[in-house]
Amino acid sequence: MMRNAVLATLALTVTTVATVAGSSPAAAYDYPYCLQGRTIGIPGDCSYSSYGQCMASASGRGLYCNVNPRFAYGQQRRMRVYRDY
Repeated sequence: MMRNAVLATLALTVTTVATVAGSSPAAAYDYPYCLQGRTIGIPGDCSYSSYGQCMASASGRGLYCNVNPRFAYGQQRRMRVYRDY
């Protein structure tokens, strides 16, 4: 009886370690809309792909939605500077 409990615990531990070690973290992605407010800050919770989703989450919480600055401005292209000497 004790041996079965030890084997079951060992199997559960091995399974847990394999699951945790094999899982990869979620990829970071900048969504276009951020939930902002006094309790959240700026840029806020930027996990909304549409304005409607963001507004539905903000409803009744005293929060508002705004465009994600990282999404809006992204990678700015550098202008080539020409000089006349």
